[in-house]
Amino acid sequence: MEQKQLQQPSSAFIAASWSALFIGTTAFIIGLWNANMQLNEKGYYFTVLMFGLFAAISVQKAVRDQMEEIPVTNLYYGIAWFSTILSIVLLTVGLWNATLEKSEKGFYAMSFVLSLFAAIAVQKNTRDMKAAKPREPF
Repeated sequence: MEQKQLQQPSSAFIAASWSALFIGTTAFIIGLWNANMQLNEKGYYFTVLMFGLFAAISVQKAVRDQMEEIPVTNLYYGIAWFSTILSIVLLTVGLWNATLEKSEKGFYAMSFVLSLFAAIAVQKNTRDMKAAKPREPF
């Protein structure tokens, strides 16, 4: 088995990833808090955000596991991708039908996409940092 040399991500990339995740999710949630919509609508968008974050992390894990030749079932891999795509579709349909200004719709879409991308980057960094640490003997 070929041993790959793993390099720990830079502190700047780790900070940028965490910052993007914090900024994206915080902006989305503050936007919901200040939005003039019913509580059930706010709950819908919040749930789609949380579902999307979890799904994006699942995709990153499944893809990374496959790259490292860790067994991943096709069912899990497919569900992870389906869930990520579904969260994006749910947000799109919700925003399409929402009675919001176009600028508000764009704000939610961009903060959502930023959050998903940042969640993937944070997961990647976390896994890279763990893999780069020397293992302690038993």
